[in-house]
Amino acid sequence: MRFLLLPISTRRTLLYAQRLNVVTAAQDRSYMDRGTVWAAKTWASWEKQDSGWKRKVVDYGNYAFRRIPYQEWGLKSVPPLSARRRADERDRRETVELCYPSSVIPHAKAEGILRTLATERQALHRKKLIWCCIGMPISAPFALVPVIPNLPFFYLLYRAWSHWRAIAGGKHIQWLLEQKLLQPSPSLILDQLYATHAATPEEPNNKEQTLLTQKEVQTFSSNLDIPALEIELERAIWQVEQSLKDPNQEDPKDTAAGPASEKADSTSAPPESKSDTKKDQ
Repeated sequence: MRFLLLPISTRRTLLYAQRLNVVTAAQDRSYMDRGTVWAAKTWASWEKQDSGWKRKVVDYGNYAFRRIPYQEWGLKSVPPLSARRRADERDRRETVELCYPSSVIPHAKAEGILRTLATERQALHRKKLIWCCIGMPISAPFALVPVIPNLPFFYLLYRAWSHWRAIAGGKHIQWLLEQKLLQPSPSLILDQLYATHAATPEEPNNKEQTLLTQKEVQTFSSNLDIPALEIELERAIWQVEQSLKDPNQEDPKDTAAGPASEKADSTSAPPESKSDTKKDQ
């Protein structure tokens, strides 16, 4: 497995976990994985509809998915810590790399940024998970509506699963850090990509600046040979750009990367952001 730290702005970083040895045999998949594959295929078939209620559900669903915080998507990309995976990682049968652009993220800060991403939203995910579980029985009577599925129930079910996966992913990262099983690996490819396509990681007037734009999304995903990264980068960049347009939004306290973070550390810490708790549901 490989963790990628991709700075989106001078103060925010996208986490993505690339699973290098994924089991593809259907009989070896867990029930959770089988359910996820079935849901993905069903959603893909609905997206092919030109009209009708399925098409509308897909349109509204994609609109909602884009607003789920990118930090949550990043943690969901980390697989839960099963007993088998714990043994493989502890016995070094499966290595876990931490890749990052050393020209933007100093080596001494890489693990700290990963730890912050793993822990900062755990309480929020637990709270949202509880509320989703409370809401599911309340939404159950909608099943009496003919023809159309119980969409409120399935939405709350998906969000409960999403929060659980984010919690599990964060715990997996914390365990790896505690056991010192991560192998920091500064990436030459990422250094070249940020040097060629990204903005300079500096903060004029002590204001957060974006490093990547939508134009770099396909270049990054193709050079890293990770097609699934394209949608993750696109979503994260869009969310950061939208947040920077809001003059009432506070600066994020976490994921500071590169020279801007070192400068911030030498002055005063930015105020804690409450923006991540908004628009989560």
